[in-house]
Amino acid sequence: MNIVDIILKKRDGHKLSNEEIAFFVKGVTDGSLPDYQISAFLMAAFIKDMDTEETASLTMEMARSGCMFDFSEIKGFKADKHSTGGVADTTTLVLAPLVASTGVPVIKMSGRGLGFSGGTIDKLESIPGFNVNVTEEQAIAFAKKSNIVLMSQTDNLTPADKKLYALRDVTGTVDSIPLIAGSIMSKKIAAGADGIVLDVKCGSGAFMQDLDSAKTLAAIMVDMGRHVGRKVTAVISGMDQPLGMNIGNSLEVIEAIEVLKGNVGGDLLDVSLTLGAHMLLLAKRVKTVEEGKDLLQSHIKNGMGLEKFHELLVQQGGNPEVINNYSLLPLSKCKQLVYAQKDGYVNHMDTALIGRASLETGAGRAFKEQPLDFGAGIIMKKRLGEFIKNGEPLAEVFASSDEKCTSAANYLQQAITIGEDKQPLPPLILEII
Repeated sequence: MNIVDIILKKRDGHKLSNEEIAFFVKGVTDGSLPDYQISAFLMAAFIKDMDTEETASLTMEMARSGCMFDFSEIKGFKADKHSTGGVADTTTLVLAPLVASTGVPVIKMSGRGLGFSGGTIDKLESIPGFNVNVTEEQAIAFAKKSNIVLMSQTDNLTPADKKLYALRDVTGTVDSIPLIAGSIMSKKIAAGADGIVLDVKCGSGAFMQDLDSAKTLAAIMVDMGRHVGRKVTAVISGMDQPLGMNIGNSLEVIEAIEVLKGNVGGDLLDVSLTLGAHMLLLAKRVKTVEEGKDLLQSHIKNGMGLEKFHELLVQQGGNPEVINNYSLLPLSKCKQLVYAQKDGYVNHMDTALIGRASLETGAGRAFKEQPLDFGAGIIMKKRLGEFIKNGEPLAEVFASSDEKCTSAANYLQQAITIGEDKQPLPPLILEII
């Protein structure tokens, strides 16, 4: 078999066999294929697309390129969740302890963020002492004891995807639905969960900005997961404004704790309950989504979700005192309020620009090796549809310098549109697949 023949075949729009895809992934994994040939394949796949069978084959070969985790000795249905990414998307820190508190094991491998703000692992690492580097053996022991593990992806998880992801980022081939789907699902399948709930974001602050694209991506990932024996549900949710009010690593930890304490509602809680309820439904812990939401809500009211978060912190070395003392979390020294410049209703948010403002504070990464300022970020003061007066705060910015605060504030002013007439609110949950 010859890689040039495979590239030419895909370039000319023909379907690749499972054997040809396996040959390609093996060459990516063992280093026998040079970057220029891998990049040529990616561009051919980007332009000519891949069908469902090709995508499923690519996904499974990437999943098998490294370690396939086996959590079968843990009793019960192991549930997982994945989000395609958004601004102030703190759902994992809310729903994971809530779902685990109902007796459903949640073993979630997450990544570090590249873009607007940190990923789940970055948020956890903003908690003093929290250890995200958990081995498979430790994960099994933790899950048996507490039903919850939040850990970083191990080095030997889907090494082929790591190489392909890095090359896609620098070759203009990121925006390919089959390649996106394969990247996400290969990691979820290798991570060993029995069921996966996918949160596919759609809107101005999401990778998929229109509903049709979001539905296509969601449907492909659901089909792939079910094809290999996993239970999968996709929730398409809106990202036309930040999901929570806090953007940035330690700030998002604070908001997640406040949700678990029952002090904060709104979109972050609503999406967390929806995703968590579908996890419970896949695990057959409840019979309906509404029953699942009610159960999770009751575990906020009775404190069991917060208690499970406390257990998670103790288990993985984090300081549990942060739950009642937020001053133990980092907070950047400089801060600046952003004010409305006229009376009116908040009618539009360019969530991508708000994300860019977060990046300016130091809460996110422009490149993989860039260190984060865990205490940097933004606290939004208003939601879509709310009335605001001239001179009233729209947001508060935190950063390590006045210059960074000012730069972020300028982006925020551009991102938020205030109008005389109140506009209808965009839906939060768009579709379930």
